[in-house]
Amino acid sequence: MLAANAMRRHLRHLTGHHRTVASNRVLGLLLAFNAGAVNAGGFLVVHLYTSHMTGFVSMLADSLVLGNMALVLGAVGALLAFLCGAATTSVMVNWARQRRLHSSYALPLLLVAVLMLVFGLVGAITLSWPTPFAVPVTVLLLSFIMGLQNATVTKMSSSQIRTTHMTGVVTDLGIELGKMLYWNRTGTAPESQVRANQMRLRLFAGLLGMFLVGGIAGAAGFSRVGFVFVVPLALVLLVLSLPPLWADRARLLHPRRKVVPLPPPPAV
Repeated sequence: MLAANAMRRHLRHLTGHHRTVASNRVLGLLLAFNAGAVNAGGFLVVHLYTSHMTGFVSMLADSLVLGNMALVLGAVGALLAFLCGAATTSVMVNWARQRRLHSSYALPLLLVAVLMLVFGLVGAITLSWPTPFAVPVTVLLLSFIMGLQNATVTKMSSSQIRTTHMTGVVTDLGIELGKMLYWNRTGTAPESQVRANQMRLRLFAGLLGMFLVGGIAGAAGFSRVGFVFVVPLALVLLVLSLPPLWADRARLLHPRRKVVPLPPPPAV
């Protein structure tokens, strides 16, 4: 019983209102694995990396010059879907914050889990659904999911962690490695010495590693079992998002009932 209660408290803190450096790091690593799996596995299905907005902007520019309007529409569709996903996260988080809910970050993760379940169960069908953007619904759905997830982690970590693309992570990792390899001259005052931030170094290395492992798992899973591979990933996110929602059940079921407001979240 004590172990079960401790597990529930731990899960609640991972996606709850109150954030710590440790909870942000653990959740960031889990979501980096999830993003790597969906991104790499999705490429095998739609032949596009649906979290790679830099690539879509470049595709848009190239296709405009070359006059390939089908690719222009596809890039615009993916960009808009990712943008709408990030905007949806902002709306949900701010709505929950104004009501002092524990589940301000759990709500968008719950939506991510539900949409991933939809993708895993009926993804093969949506591949044949046309859209005005010359790409199937699957591409827009995956881009929307990636926008949701990336914005959620960005907000909960105060823009310190990204999980759906690795450009910034690799850049920050390189900066810390450069500091670690820097040769401080003998006699340099301690406050002037260049030192790597070991916590940030481990975080960025961990995010990169989890994204890579997730990508390998996603590619292997999609190639062997297909869309249904994402169902276990969605269930993990569902389990993570439920404890804060359960804590907020009174507020969600009876929004007009007066409740003691939560204190503002600490800065992280």
